Amino acid sequence: MKSPLVVFDLDGTLLDTHADLIVSLNHTIAALKLPPVTYDDVTHLVGNGAQVMIERACKLHGYTLTSEELPALLQRFITHYSETMPGVTQPYPGLLAALTTLRNKGYKLAVCTNKMESLARTLLDRLELTQYFEAITGGDTFTVRKPNAEHLIGTIERAGGDIARTIMIGDSINDILVARNAGVPSIAVPFGYSDVGIETLGPNRIIYHYDELTPELVEGLLAA
Repeated sequence: MKSPLVVFDLDGTLLDTHADLIVSLNHTIAALKLPPVTYDDVTHLVGNGAQVMIERACKLHGYTLTSEELPALLQRFITHYSETMPGVTQPYPGLLAALTTLRNKGYKLAVCTNKMESLARTLLDRLELTQYFEAITGGDTFTVRKPNAEHLIGTIERAGGDIARTIMIGDSINDILVARNAGVPSIAVPFGYSDVGIETLGPNRIIYHYDELTPELVEGLLAA
């Protein structure tokens, strides 16, 4: 029997990235002379990758973004974010202890994010977290992304996991839906960037601190 696999979303789940995302996004839309977005806007902007975040920020300000403008803006964001990361981004409280405990118990860990894979890997590298994970996949790793089940299924395959022994942890509708679509249990965290109450999304469990992420909790979900 393969080891259990715990798959995590990145932004708003593993890491509190909001401050650095806002700085890079505001740097990007400043090229269009648009006013900055704020923390209150994050939940409406984050979750589907940098391109969608830029598009949503422009829409928020009533700016009609053309397809010709987008590539340069996306590159402006990628360049700024890459050069400044990790900035003030930090793991959520209790995360490192939880990851260490799961690894010591023989569990496999992976990341499944809609962030570009290169950005996700660079960020995790600079925070010295890459070694925890058997696989890291992004929104551009495959031809599909969350909430399409194949994104999570592909991540499980790359991590050497078994879909019947996998759970997904996330903070948004995309994470809960990808778990449901792939037929795996989900755990939601309420401290991320969901624009609705996480309990309304129907996860199998909600944890309020990573102290609650124990091998016993994972085993219980898998058994159920």
